[in-house]
Amino acid sequence: MKPYPLRRALILGLGILTAAPPPLAQGLPDLGEAAQTEFSPAMERRIGESVMLEIRRDPAWLGDPEVNAYLNRLGNRLSSHSEESRQDFEFFALRDPTLNAFALPGGYVGVHTGLILAAATESELASVLAHEVSHVTQHHLARLMNKAGQGQMTSLLALAVAILVARSSPDLAMGAAMAGQGAAIQNQLNYSRDFEREADRLGLGLLERSGFDIRGMSSFFERLQRFGRLYENSAPGYLRTHPLTTERLADMGNRIQGRPYKQVEDSLEFQLVRAKLRAQEGTPREAVKEFETRLKDRSFAGSEAAMRYGLAQAMLRDGNLPAAETELGELRRLKAQSPMIETLAARLRLKQGDAPAAVQILRAAQLRYPQDRAIAYGLVESLLEAGLPQEAIRFIEDDLLSYPADAQMHALQAKTYSLLGKRLQQHRAQAEAYALQGQVPAAVEQLELAQKSGDGDFYEHSQVDARLREMKKRMADDARKAKEAKLN
Repeated sequence: MKPYPLRRALILGLGILTAAPPPLAQGLPDLGEAAQTEFSPAMERRIGESVMLEIRRDPAWLGDPEVNAYLNRLGNRLSSHSEESRQDFEFFALRDPTLNAFALPGGYVGVHTGLILAAATESELASVLAHEVSHVTQHHLARLMNKAGQGQMTSLLALAVAILVARSSPDLAMGAAMAGQGAAIQNQLNYSRDFEREADRLGLGLLERSGFDIRGMSSFFERLQRFGRLYENSAPGYLRTHPLTTERLADMGNRIQGRPYKQVEDSLEFQLVRAKLRAQEGTPREAVKEFETRLKDRSFAGSEAAMRYGLAQAMLRDGNLPAAETELGELRRLKAQSPMIETLAARLRLKQGDAPAAVQILRAAQLRYPQDRAIAYGLVESLLEAGLPQEAIRFIEDDLLSYPADAQMHALQAKTYSLLGKRLQQHRAQAEAYALQGQVPAAVEQLELAQKSGDGDFYEHSQVDARLREMKKRMADDARKAKEAKLN
């Protein structure tokens, strides 16, 4: 993969600096009200949202609802045991083979697919998320602001970049320092190691309270360190953004020593997500060959169901639909149950041109897994493919009553209204999808198109007009805040 652009460097640099107002940890300075005043949780959220706008446009963005839903269930299971219960989190995946994860201001946590695949157990993956959650809940960004003496947001973001590049390229770090933003970089690096130790300690607590094996943290970090020693010039990115020292490993070992051993079985969902990601690697034939070899040699640590699922995904990608159907039959024989298997079955029916069968599968799955978003999206797409837009719009309207902030469902609503020839409703629904993603100018443009649509009744036009006023005010407020930040 190509080297990260500066935008990605900023994201990863912020991964060690994220925050929200928490109980203060032992051994770190109490910033009092100053940190809260200069860098409030609301400000953190705004920064996180602005960076997420860029991330969602990045080619590496993995908008897979099943992978992201799994990460959110795992991450929220951990964060629910945090002492900071007010912080909202959003976990997401990026298609990137490097071993990395990062947290952004406002509770956004990104995980590279390479790291998901490198985790030998679910407890190991959970340990990384627990570490990132702890960076967020411990208000590390505000602490860095106070120590650095950087009162301006723009200076703080530039300092985050300087800290990142100092870990990966001394030459670039010197350039950042010469630009006036990298003063005392070494001091900041030392201080960030304090953050790392704190995140380790709190992360271990989250792991234990969430029912995972706390040894997963030390085993994963030790493996990363061995990898880094073996390939000194290409150490895992996680070690560059989260400096791992012998002292940290020893501290983890001391905290774990003497604690009772707890064997924790991986969830089927963890294994299915990994199989799905692995099926998307390399060429389709390479992916098929890998799964076939593992099944033949019985050389897999997880369940046979996960291997069959991965092989079916790889065969679907390779266009071998009969073979994929055979593997799906094996999954049924193994009595494996997961919403991911039902969406796979529906995709196979759609690929074979049997949209009614896909609808039938997903309707039954929706009754069994009513909160699964991938099933909901798949059902809408299948209804549209089957030529049933009226049924699709009824399902969407009911669904949005329960999930009004689902941008993807609003986008599907816009697609459905377009098929029904309802232009005002189409643009209005697309505007909501953009607004929920923080793309306010695009939302304004869609609402203006809705005004000019030529259809819709008086009540619908009044709703569009009111929403347009709200979006224009929000856009003006955002512009004002950006100007104030620049002037300060």
